[in-house]
Amino acid sequence: MAEKSILFMARTTRFHEFANTLTSTMGVEVNLATPDSPNATHDFDLLLLDADGVRNDRIEQISKWLDNRGNIPMLVIVDADALPGLRLPAHSRSDFICATASPTELEVRTRRLLGQEDSFAVDDILHVDNMVINLATYQVYLDEEPVDLTLMEYSLLSFLATHPNRAYSREVLLHRVWGFEYCGGTRTVDVHIRRIRSKVGPQIAAHISTVRGVGYLFKE
Repeated sequence: MAEKSILFMARTTRFHEFANTLTSTMGVEVNLATPDSPNATHDFDLLLLDADGVRNDRIEQISKWLDNRGNIPMLVIVDADALPGLRLPAHSRSDFICATASPTELEVRTRRLLGQEDSFAVDDILHVDNMVINLATYQVYLDEEPVDLTLMEYSLLSFLATHPNRAYSREVLLHRVWGFEYCGGTRTVDVHIRRIRSKVGPQIAAHISTVRGVGYLFKE
């Protein structure tokens, strides 16, 4: 039985697969419910809410319901165009994640709300030559100086670096890094690889190999 349980609440099935990635990445149990019919028969440790079609007043009601169940935290998935209008209850233990986020970001934010940040330890500091990747804080350093990477550049670099010596196709990288809802073309991967190489310098860029006819590989 999983140690932690997450209740995923949504009006549609668009993020069911995305939410279920937490089962493989964290070993948690994910149960489904709707905003109008909460599944109160199961104990759970975090609510993952797809805010699509859910008004702010309903989010407030859900937050109070969570408070009554022991101040359970809430992570809200919100579309980028709806982000300016999102109002998270000030009293609640809550956070949000954009609908375009990767499974890696979903895991990190979930761990933070579950109080598992302390579980990030030595294994979350990756050293490659003069580069350090802090997998817990999403930071990359070259010679102890921070590297200005976008979230997706960081996610792509960290994924390749933590899965070395294995070639990944562009399609697989889109699926694993950009997430299930990404609809862009595979050229997006090439553009991000080019930007990463330019930012990390020639020594680290040499670790990122182009595999002809396949995709990319990070050499240890």
